Amino acid sequence: MFHEAHYVLQILTQEVAPSSDLIATVKHLYETKLKDVSILIPLLSSLTKDEVLPIFPPLLNLSPEKFQLALGHILQGSAHTGPALTPAEVLIAIHEVVPEKGGPPLKKITDACSACFEQRTVFTQQVLAKALGQMVDRTPLPLLFMRTVIQAIDAFPTLVDVVMEILSKLVNRQVDFVMEILSKLVSRQIWRLPKLWPGFLKCVSQTQPHSFPVLLELPMPQLESIMKKFPDLRPSLTAYANQPTIRASLPNSALSVLGLENGQDSRSQMHPSDAASSIHAAALT
Repeated sequence: MFHEAHYVLQILTQEVAPSSDLIATVKHLYETKLKDVSILIPLLSSLTKDEVLPIFPPLLNLSPEKFQLALGHILQGSAHTGPALTPAEVLIAIHEVVPEKGGPPLKKITDACSACFEQRTVFTQQVLAKALGQMVDRTPLPLLFMRTVIQAIDAFPTLVDVVMEILSKLVNRQVDFVMEILSKLVSRQIWRLPKLWPGFLKCVSQTQPHSFPVLLELPMPQLESIMKKFPDLRPSLTAYANQPTIRASLPNSALSVLGLENGQDSRSQMHPSDAASSIHAAALT
């Protein structure tokens, strides 16, 4: 029955927009009997935003091919109403789907995000900037926000300034979250990406002293280079690293770069909280 109904719908909606009666009938069929959201795919271009959003979770459970088809209908819309959702609204809707029992698993949600990133002509740099700018104000932040931030930088390196501004907005209310992002960028060897490295350093500067642990995650050549390039950064970072619990966790190479390998450095006598203000003078831009 399902395949027959789907085939009939494809024919009926191929060249003309479905009538309101047909839409109402198919929606009733979906809600009461078929329970297969793919029956709605041919109608998606004629549905409104308020009609599409409730069925987004089951749409994510579709096969990649069917989801791409559904996405195309949603973004295409009809000649009379326009698209049901804009590309930015699609990204936000995907991020607002919470993996739970009976809903799409996390992998389906991440796959849907990746499918959007594959369509660079639709999900452009401007679209990503708009979507991230709106999602950063959500409480709580979407589960996949950090992953999408990193994907956005990978896809569009020139987005780095927008991303760093977004991260800066999070500092006061989401310090740990921002540090997790910066730490993730370190694990991706951000210093190998010359277009992104200056933006990373700028964010480290704006988020100090919270960013000190992230700086100490850098390989020693990069840390040493930063110390030489920005000598005003050394006193406060050294003071932080010289705390007994922090110092005990650092390798000798890091202690050497900070001048702490042969005992307490006289330059690090100030308390980290007293030295915090000196970081801004480092001007990591």
